[in-house]
Amino acid sequence: MKIIDFHAHIYPDKIAQRATDAIGAFYDIEMDRVGSLSNLLKCSDNAGISHCVVHSVATSAQQVERINDFITESVNAHSERLLGFGTMHQDYEDKLAEVDRCLKMGLKGIKLHPDTQMFNVDDERMLPMYDYLQDKAPVLFHCGDYRYDYSHPRRIARICKMFPHLTVIGAHFGGYSVWDEAYEYLKDLPCMLDTSSSSALMEEGMFERLIKAYGSDRLLFGTDFPMWDSKEELERFLSVNLTDCEREKILWSNGAQLLNI
Repeated sequence: MKIIDFHAHIYPDKIAQRATDAIGAFYDIEMDRVGSLSNLLKCSDNAGISHCVVHSVATSAQQVERINDFITESVNAHSERLLGFGTMHQDYEDKLAEVDRCLKMGLKGIKLHPDTQMFNVDDERMLPMYDYLQDKAPVLFHCGDYRYDYSHPRRIARICKMFPHLTVIGAHFGGYSVWDEAYEYLKDLPCMLDTSSSSALMEEGMFERLIKAYGSDRLLFGTDFPMWDSKEELERFLSVNLTDCEREKILWSNGAQLLNI
């Protein structure tokens, strides 16, 4: 069975350990894997995951082009397995030109992490980019965190309503660590959601409850590598009582349709 991991982070080898340590410190989670490309491929092989959507986060405007070039190079080197999302930063000057460059290089969308980048999802500086991406490519947002307001689900909901032709993907069921609030704001909106960084953290039964509440048509499987082991994440997903059709949608066909593969 083909499987897409829609949420995986990779970093250049020379900074992979430092970047991984920074993620662990931000979330106060012990990191057992370094977020290098080679490690992602090994973990995905071990899990039987056939494709990965890879991305990284620019924490300054100066990093944007370098990261987008690195993601493109990584995807091109493993085009049979990898697809890429570019990054953007709120202080980058010519956002539309860089987004256009990303799409021309073959990247499939844009990934943003407002909590580490420290901007509100609905910041006015970002609105022209969302508008430009309508009917062009999706935006994958890190969503939610009880410690911050930058990516609160209500802000994601506002973007969905402001840009009805923008494909919005809310990571972590639309609200990392605030899953009930995310469901309240997003349950009736036409956004997609990924399953990453949720199953290992939720109270018993919540993972299955949210999968069934949102429905298989709206969900994308993701691991959030290197935060979690790909095989363990897949096993937790497969333990949910779903039909074969529902599993196939979440693991493959929903993502394949979004990515046009």
